[in-house]
Amino acid sequence: MSVVQDSLGVESVLSSHERSRSELIPILQEVQDAQGYLSEEAIDRIAEFLGLSANDVYGVATFYAQFRYQPVGKHMVKVCQGTACHVRGGKQILDAVQKKLGIKTGETTEDGEYTLERVACFGSCALAPVVVIDDVVYGRMSPKKTEELLKENK
Repeated sequence: MSVVQDSLGVESVLSSHERSRSELIPILQEVQDAQGYLSEEAIDRIAEFLGLSANDVYGVATFYAQFRYQPVGKHMVKVCQGTACHVRGGKQILDAVQKKLGIKTGETTEDGEYTLERVACFGSCALAPVVVIDDVVYGRMSPKKTEELLKENK
């Protein structure tokens, strides 16, 4: 166990779980909550804890879209691209955010401030188009409103 793993909460998460394969997904979720992503070191430690190979753990984790393998920015920006949002300008919002931040979906700005995600649907169609920043939902957005929000959240 290294100091890096301790600081990221891996050991704390593991200490609250049994050494059972059925605990794998909850452990992965909690470690990602603690770290912001699943590091290679965390996957190795989880595998060791559960008596699995790192390939087994990675195989399960990569099956689910919820897991990330790279650090994320201080602010998570999600732009909905579902049907209602798309029809009401979701693509233009996504394009404007990419241009403003200088990154593409799935990337993080060099300063570590923002990570951008494209989301298929938030289920908030009445508020379309929707942007979510740090788990706060903003409805009836436009490219300009979204750029203003990004300035406020920096």
